[in-house]
Amino acid sequence: MATGKILPSLPALAARLARSGRGRVGALRRRPFTPGDPPHPEWHRPGTDPWHGLNPTRAGWCQCNICRWSGPHFQGVDHSESAVCPGCGSIARDRFLFWSLQHSVERPDEGRLRLLETSPRLDGTYRRAMAQWFDYLCSDFDQRAHTGAIRIDLQDIDLPSDSIDVILSPHVLEHVPDYDRALAELYRVLRPGGTLLLQVPVLQERTAPPTSPEFHGDDTPVFWRFGPELGDRLAVHGFTVRLLATEALMTAAATAPDAGIGSARPWPLPVSAEFDAEAVLRGLCPAVAAEGPARSVPPPRRLRPELHAVANPETAARHGFEPAYMFLTWAAHKAAQPVLTS
Repeated sequence: MATGKILPSLPALAARLARSGRGRVGALRRRPFTPGDPPHPEWHRPGTDPWHGLNPTRAGWCQCNICRWSGPHFQGVDHSESAVCPGCGSIARDRFLFWSLQHSVERPDEGRLRLLETSPRLDGTYRRAMAQWFDYLCSDFDQRAHTGAIRIDLQDIDLPSDSIDVILSPHVLEHVPDYDRALAELYRVLRPGGTLLLQVPVLQERTAPPTSPEFHGDDTPVFWRFGPELGDRLAVHGFTVRLLATEALMTAAATAPDAGIGSARPWPLPVSAEFDAEAVLRGLCPAVAAEGPARSVPPPRRLRPELHAVANPETAARHGFEPAYMFLTWAAHKAAQPVLTS
C-alpha cells in the first residue's frame, strides 16, 4: 500500500480533464507566471513560527502563508493541486492545510509541540522549517513519491500511545484499505488535548470505494472516495470534530443545496472533472429526517454542525483557496484527560 500523491503537471491536469468529459481546463483560471517578491529570507530560521503574522502585501496580490512569498498570482491555475507558490513550491491544498494548522493549534506557552506529518510533499527547506518550529517527524509508507524519516502504516502505527501533539495527514487516507482502523490508530497515538488535521479529496456526497480502478499520479491505488460525512466516522472513534472550509463554500451549501449545476456559484462552471461539486454541497447540507407522515415536498436541509469557516473571500483569494469546493480539512480534537480531584 502506498500513501502519497504528487502534483500533476499542468499539461497532465489539462489532459485528465479533457479525457473525463466532465470538466474543461478552461473552467480553471489560467495565469501567466511572474516572479513577484521573494519569500521572506528568514521564514525557515529560528525565531519564526507558524503563528507569526504575515507581512502586509500589496492590495490584490497573492501570498503564501507558509513561506511568506507574495506576488501578483500563483503559478498555474486555480486548483487544489495547482496554484504553485514560486517561493516554496506549495500547492493550494498545502497552504490550506497549513492555514488550518495556524487556526486550529495554539502556540504553546513553553516547550515545543511534537508533530507528525504523513507523506509531506514539500522539500527539505520546508522540513527544516518544521523542525525549527516543532519536534517534527515525517513519515511515509512506500517511500517512493515521498521519503519520510520513518516508515508508518496508518493501519498499524509503530509509535507509543499518547505520544504526538499534532498530526498532519494530507491526502493519504484515501489510499488506506481499512480507513476505520487508521482513524483508531491516529486517535491512539495522539496525546490527550492533541489535534489531527486530516485532509482528503472530498469528491462526492457520501464515502464509497471507486466504481472502477483509480490511481493517483504516482501510481498509488485509491481505495476510497470520501464525502463530507467522514466527520461522523471521526466522531465514532472519539474525536471532537470541526470541518474547516471557506466562507464561499459554506454559503454555497447553505443557499441552494438542491439547485442544479446551472445555479449561481462562487466558482467557474463547469467544475473540475474529479469533483461532483453539487453532490459535495448536498453532503455539506444533508436532509433532515422528517417526522410523522411522508411529506410531498423535499425534506429541509441543514448545514452540518461541525462546519466552520476559516477563510473569507479576500483571504481565500490571497492564499489561493479557490475554487471553494476543493478545500475542506477536518480538525479532529482528542479530549484532554479530566483532572481528578480527591
